[in-house]
Amino acid sequence: MNQSDVRPESMERITSEALALQFIDEQIKALKEQIGSNKVLLALSGGVDSSVTAALLIKAIGKNLVCVHVNHGLLRKGEPEQVIRVFRDQLGAELIYVDAVDRFLDKLAGVTDPEQKRHIIGKEFIDVFAEEAAKLDGIKFLAQGTIYPDILESKDGIKAHHNVGGLPKELDFELVEPVKLLYKDEVRVVGKALGLPDSMVFRQPFPGPGLGVRCTGAITRDRLEAVRESDAILREEFAANGLAGKVWQYFTIVPDYKSTGIREGKRTYEWPVVVRAVNTRDAVTATVPEIPFALLQRIAQRITAEVKGVNRVLFDLTTKPTATIEWE
Repeated sequence: MNQSDVRPESMERITSEALALQFIDEQIKALKEQIGSNKVLLALSGGVDSSVTAALLIKAIGKNLVCVHVNHGLLRKGEPEQVIRVFRDQLGAELIYVDAVDRFLDKLAGVTDPEQKRHIIGKEFIDVFAEEAAKLDGIKFLAQGTIYPDILESKDGIKAHHNVGGLPKELDFELVEPVKLLYKDEVRVVGKALGLPDSMVFRQPFPGPGLGVRCTGAITRDRLEAVRESDAILREEFAANGLAGKVWQYFTIVPDYKSTGIREGKRTYEWPVVVRAVNTRDAVTATVPEIPFALLQRIAQRITAEVKGVNRVLFDLTTKPTATIEWE
């Protein structure tokens, strides 16, 4: 493990605006020194980690930051449109949109191993950035929204993170990772201090491989759509019932197996949807909050009625440990 990837024991936890502003000032200075007058390509997912990374870089180097948003087909419903709207319109960022849905899903076809899926997605991201960089002059750096739990989990072999895999030697990119020593709660405090909107700062964390790790086993387009649609229903119901800001993360998983059911008097053989909801401060450990049973019933009724190919809804009660937050 690189020594620069180790958080110093003396580093104070960022819990206040004052500490966040101090961190921001230090990072802006460090980024200017590292980058100089060169251009930076940023992997912009729209999540809080890459958003804070983008805001820090905009403050440090302005228009020398080029944001690339890759639609790999593994994003939540309406997400590509939201990313374009927020970053182009509100932050005035230079943003390149890449539609790579078919490219990613074709490469992932038939792949069942979760680590292999993560590595394929990570490699394709790097390849896409390399292609975009080739179209631009003066790109010397690749920015990533790596945070400290990513580094810790990769070091311990719990899971591979596409942000921690390093870059191929043939790519002449140097990494820029301004928030890599921060925990998730610290990233949010820094985001607030940077003036980012609450809708972005307190947005649910989303894995780099996206819905690819929530469509367990080999990804198919129909099952991926079931994940996307059920996730949208869950988010809509949590927002309508005042849970959106109270539960840290909530999402759905559609496993790669089916069970028997009944619809309109006829036997069905369809997928289950698993609802996952957790609370955590730093993503290292997590608890499961109490969700009103009537709400769970409504979510189950909506998902089974509105999502094609689903006949059963389950709720995951497991804490971290023994389970990780994501299923893959």
